[in-house]
Amino acid sequence: MREIEVIGIGLDGVAGLTLSVQKIITQATVLVGSNRHLNHFPNHPAKKIILNDLQKNIKEIQQLLKRNEHIIILTSGDPLFFGLGRLLLEEFPHEQLHFYPHLSSIQLAFSRLKIPWQDTQFISVHGRDVDELIKVLQQGKEKIAILTDKINNPSAIARLYLALNLPIEYTFWLCENLGDKSEKISSFNSEEINQLANLSETNFANLNILVLLRKNTNNSTFNFNNLPILGLSEKTFKTFPDRPGLITKKEIRLLILGELALQAKQTVWDIGAGTGAVSIEIARLCPNSQIYAIEKTAIGISLIEENCQNLKVDNIQPICGSAENILQQLPSPDRIFIGGSNSNIVAILDICKQKIVPQGRLVIALATIENCHQAIDWFKQNNWYYSLLQAQISRSIPIGTLTRFTPLNPVTTITAYPLHLD
Repeated sequence: MREIEVIGIGLDGVAGLTLSVQKIITQATVLVGSNRHLNHFPNHPAKKIILNDLQKNIKEIQQLLKRNEHIIILTSGDPLFFGLGRLLLEEFPHEQLHFYPHLSSIQLAFSRLKIPWQDTQFISVHGRDVDELIKVLQQGKEKIAILTDKINNPSAIARLYLALNLPIEYTFWLCENLGDKSEKISSFNSEEINQLANLSETNFANLNILVLLRKNTNNSTFNFNNLPILGLSEKTFKTFPDRPGLITKKEIRLLILGELALQAKQTVWDIGAGTGAVSIEIARLCPNSQIYAIEKTAIGISLIEENCQNLKVDNIQPICGSAENILQQLPSPDRIFIGGSNSNIVAILDICKQKIVPQGRLVIALATIENCHQAIDWFKQNNWYYSLLQAQISRSIPIGTLTRFTPLNPVTTITAYPLHLD
C-alpha cells in the first residue's frame, strides 16, 4: 500500500526542513498543499494540487493512489495539532499515513516569549465557535493559547474578553508570522486591551495566534472611584485564585438584596460568604447595620477582609469556621442570607430558627435541586412561609461581528420567615 507523506512546514519554507525531509519531498510525484506551501517549491517537477476543496481533493488523492503515485501533503506546523492530520485520519487508513511534524506556531510563540508551555490550555477558534474559550476564560486558566481566524480575530477575542467582565486580568500577546522575516510580537496589558478590541481585522497578519497570560493578582488596576450605589461588577472584587468564577454574580446579588427587604440598623448574617460580595453590597447600602460574614476557608476570610478594605466598608465582621459552630454565639439576626451550606442546610436552618428575631427574614440561594428539596421540606415541617424564585439570566457577548446571549448558571432563591416561633 502506497503511503501518503504528510509534512509540516513553517514560514521559513525549505530552510526549516531537515535534510531527510527535503529528500523525501524531492521523490514526490504529487505535491498537495495551499498556494503558500506549494510556492516554496516552484521548480519541483511533481504534479501540484491546490488544497481548496477538501472533499474534492481527497477523492483526487484516492484516485492517484490507485496509480501508485508518491503523494506528499504539505501543511502548516504539526499536522496533528489542530491541523489537517485529524481530517486525513478520518478519510484514509492510519497505516497509509506517515507524519513529519514541524514546529507548531504554539511552540514558536512560547519560545519567543521564553515561557514554559506544558501547562497551557490550547483553544482553536479557527472555524469554530467560542464556547470552549468562554469556559476556559471563566475558569481563569493561567496560560491560554488561541488559534484565530478572520472572524474570531484578535480584536474579536479582545471584545469577548472585555464583555465577559471577568474578575481576573490577562496580558494579551499577539504573535504574527512566526518564523518569517516579518515576524512580529506585540503585548497588550489590561489597560491596553481596549485598544486591541478597537482594531480592525486588516491590522493583523493572516497568520497569527494569541497567548493570554493571567496576572498573579486580580483587580490590581481596578478603579474604585465612582462606583455605583449597588450592583458592583464582579471585577470589583478579589476572588479565589483557583476558582475566579466562584462569586455571586451582580444580577443575582441584586435579586438577593431585594428579597432580603433590608432596613436600617439591622443585624445580618451572611452564611457561606465566599468573597464577601453579598455582605459588601449590604454594608454599602446599610452602613449602620452590622453584618457577620461566616466563611469556612481561611483564603475566603482573607478575600473578604481585602475586599472590605478596597471598598472602604467597616461594618462587616468576617468569621472563619463552620456555621454550625459559630452561629449560636452571634447576636440574633434580623436578616439571614445563606449562600453556602456545605451540604449542612438542615443543621444550619435549625440554628437559624432558634436565633432569628420575630419578623425576621431568611433568603437562601441554591444551585442544586437536592438542597432545594431539603430546604423546602424543612420549611414545611417547621411551619415557615416560603416562596421560590428561579433566575435564569443571560448576558450578551460579541461573537465576531455579531452578538449573542450566553447564560449564567441558573439560581433558585427561597425567601422564608416563620409563621410563629416556638
